[in-house]
Amino acid sequence: MGRREASAYVCSECGAEYRKWQGRCGECGGWNTLSEVRLGTAPRGGRSGFAGAADGAVKALAEVAVDEAPRLPTGSRELDLVLGGGLVPGSCVLIGGEPGAGKSTLLLQVLCHLAAGGRGTLYVTGEESPQQVALRARRLGLSGTPVRVMAETCAETVCATAARLRPEVLVVDSIQVMHLPELTSAPGSVSQVRECAALLVRFAKQHGAVLFLVGHVTKDGALAGPKVLEHMIDCSLYLEGSRDSHFRTLRAHKNRFGAANELGVFAMTERGLKEVANPSAIFLQRGETIAPGSAVTVLWEGTRPLLVELQALVDDSALSNPRRLAVGLEANRLAMLLAVLHRHGGLATADRDVFVNVVGGVRVVETSADLALLAAVVSSLRDRPVPADLVVFGEVGLAGEIRPVPHGQERIREAAKHGFKRALVPAANAPRRPPSGIEVLPVSRVAEALEVLA
Repeated sequence: MGRREASAYVCSECGAEYRKWQGRCGECGGWNTLSEVRLGTAPRGGRSGFAGAADGAVKALAEVAVDEAPRLPTGSRELDLVLGGGLVPGSCVLIGGEPGAGKSTLLLQVLCHLAAGGRGTLYVTGEESPQQVALRARRLGLSGTPVRVMAETCAETVCATAARLRPEVLVVDSIQVMHLPELTSAPGSVSQVRECAALLVRFAKQHGAVLFLVGHVTKDGALAGPKVLEHMIDCSLYLEGSRDSHFRTLRAHKNRFGAANELGVFAMTERGLKEVANPSAIFLQRGETIAPGSAVTVLWEGTRPLLVELQALVDDSALSNPRRLAVGLEANRLAMLLAVLHRHGGLATADRDVFVNVVGGVRVVETSADLALLAAVVSSLRDRPVPADLVVFGEVGLAGEIRPVPHGQERIREAAKHGFKRALVPAANAPRRPPSGIEVLPVSRVAEALEVLA
């Protein structure tokens, strides 16, 4: 039977695939981002025979071994926490971040620690020379460790060399510069990234090696490459941090071997990235005088609580359409909470500009900060500071009710550990026996919370 060459049109921004070319991508909305990708040959008629196919091995679910996979400690407690306890042999980890965030520095530190402990390692650099990697290791004080380095951009050569050296941990920096000679597209294209990643992941699974892939980010801050890359890997990490701060946060967006949305905090120093033992103390560096518009809440990041400060500024607006600006929070949720505050709290902000910010560059993705955000807004609106010894958390519903949040008792204990004397919490989260040294103030409606804050 004759064969024909199959092709598809793939968006260079989001990786969406289409059978025909079109001017605008229906997934991301980008214009003129679709390019043709050759998928190889396919039999005419769209069917393949099964008579000569080999039969796969089948096991009963009860017969599958469920022993706990051994973990390799990375030498960094924060990184082990984000990974779920360490590195799992045969796993693939994708780490992305802005240029200069510290991705290569963090991975070089991990490899040096593992190599010093007798583990086989291989660092494949496609963007730097071995001399540049050696200079970075010398600057970090890690030049004496037996880490093997190779400058290569061909994925087949990388796999062949790794098959000969048998490293336990393999780092490819970065996946966007890898290429396969049989593909005609340029390195960094959708087809090259997809096929190179598939080859490297298959090698890691077959040889039981831990694979680290360094990924670039787009102008929107998302990991570059096709969406299928996120399904190939086992763990997706994102290292972020502002240029004017030496703190970096490492967040897990996907983890097959641990909790997702786990957060690790590092500090960039002259000796590389150092873990921060108590992140809450960093995000709570408040002045001696507490200004109006500031409230402290307790977030739940993965498996641990984290105290952060929310700030709000409410000012008279000269615009017919007042501004609503949120940094570190969802802008749509801010607009919704302001409507709840007006409807069920009797405080209107329709003629005022409202600006909110999360101190320290942390991004709030859960709803437990709703009540603290309203407390900060009310404090700025009334020009009356929230007491310095008060911590606030709780979800606010559209009907004005204060809903409970998960891990309420653990949040209260974390606040008491940092010296807070009172906690404004949902009534359903109030413990029967509160921790010593802290008074719990349960509320069930927005109006009750405003009376406590008055």
